[in-house]
Amino acid sequence: MDLKTIVVALGTISSFAGSNMAAAQAADAVRVRGTVVSFEPSLLTVKTREGSTDAIKLPADWTISGVAKASAEDIKQGDFVGIASVAKADGGSGALEVVIFPAALKGTGEGDRPWDLQPNSRMTNGTIADVTEINGRTVTLTYDNGQKKEIAIPQSTPIVTFAAATPADLKPGATVFVNAERGSDGTLVASRVVVGNNGVVPPM
Repeated sequence: MDLKTIVVALGTISSFAGSNMAAAQAADAVRVRGTVVSFEPSLLTVKTREGSTDAIKLPADWTISGVAKASAEDIKQGDFVGIASVAKADGGSGALEVVIFPAALKGTGEGDRPWDLQPNSRMTNGTIADVTEINGRTVTLTYDNGQKKEIAIPQSTPIVTFAAATPADLKPGATVFVNAERGSDGTLVASRVVVGNNGVVPPM
C-alpha cells in the first residue's frame, strides 16, 4: 500500500483527530484504546485500557491504517501535526504524543480541543510555525486563522506518522485506537481503525 492509498484510506481521520471530530462529538464520540480480542469483517472486539470489553461495528467501507515511528528531528517548519498535550506545572504545555500528518492531509481536524489521553489533556492540530532547541525541543503551532500555541516536546514523547496496514494486522493482542460513535441504542460504530504494527503502537 503506497502513500497515496494510505491518504485515501485515512480520509478525514482524527488522531489522531480527524476532520470528522465535530460530527463525532455531536453524536457522542467514544475514543477506544486497547487491544484486539477478536476481529471479523464487520465486528472488532477490543479490551479497553480501562478493562472493559467493547464490540465495535464496522461498516462495509471501513478503513485501516498503521503507524510508523518518527522522531523530534522529523518535525519541521511547515509540517502539519496533531499534538496531545497537558499543562506543565511551570507554565506552558508539554506534549504527550505527536502525530505527523502526510502533506496531503494538511488541515485535517485543525484546531485545539479537549482530549482524553490523560486527565486535562488537549489535542491541537496545526501547522508548525517555529521550532526551537532551547532547553529541549519546542514547537509553535498555528491554527484557526492565526491562533498560536507553544508546546514543549520531551525526549520521551512518542512521535509517529501514518503507515500502511491491513485487516490481517488486527490480530488478538494488537494495540488499536478507534474513534467511534455510540448510537442511541448503545452500539459503537467506527469507520476507521488505527492499529499498531511492526512494533509501533498508536500513542493517541
